[in-house]
Amino acid sequence: MNRPLSVRRAGLAIAALVLSGMAAACSSSPGTPASGSSSGPGQTPAVTGTVTVFAASSLKETFTSIAKRFEAAHPGTTVVLSFAASSALATQITSGAPADVFASASAKDMATLTSAGAATAPTTFATNSLTVVVPSANPAQIAGLADLARAGVKVAQCQPAVPCGVLAAKVLATAGLTVTPATLEPDVKSVLTKVRLGEVDAGLVYATDAVAAAGSVTAVPIPAGVNATTAYPIAALSHAANPAGARAFVDAVVSAEGLAVLKAAGFGAP
Repeated sequence: MNRPLSVRRAGLAIAALVLSGMAAACSSSPGTPASGSSSGPGQTPAVTGTVTVFAASSLKETFTSIAKRFEAAHPGTTVVLSFAASSALATQITSGAPADVFASASAKDMATLTSAGAATAPTTFATNSLTVVVPSANPAQIAGLADLARAGVKVAQCQPAVPCGVLAAKVLATAGLTVTPATLEPDVKSVLTKVRLGEVDAGLVYATDAVAAAGSVTAVPIPAGVNATTAYPIAALSHAANPAGARAFVDAVVSAEGLAVLKAAGFGAP
């Protein structure tokens, strides 16, 4: 007996729906995330949210650039940068300051965190050395490192506990020079500012800071035989609020693109 046309059409529609459901089930494997899911078992979590980075003052220009590239590569992320002396930042972190990443201008300050269990497996990503900088007009006629020891020359240095201060003391000791600073600053950018404003005759800063301030100060190179180098380690912090973001930012710094930014700014290879 022939069924009514409407009944046959209804049967065909039901059959089509069943077949469609079976095909969808076959095309999905167990553990496959649903559409719109950011991750699944064995996959890298999506990077979102705020990534808080504590970094040495000398990294201000390069990390600002890297952070902008990072945000562009990971829509929905915001990188919050906090710059200061590495020693001060290490103290803040061990005292409970919230941060996801620490980039230091000194292996010693990073060791403070690893010893406290606040960071693990740091990676050295750059090196730096010192130079003398003077105001553009160079009123004291500073021609070399030895001129810093002349009577009446006002010199700015970093405080002794700060990495750039430690390096300055090492350089002056190697050169056999006794220099009494007119001012001891909390970080290298503060030394640079004193020189730029003409408040001192010279300052001891990182070579990269002289590059960043080209045009407002003049660099007077320190001979390689008496100069010193510091290494820059970076690590995701153990108690990072955004661990996926922390790891991703560290990866961005040590990537070929990140290292190219650092090289262009005058940093040495790790």
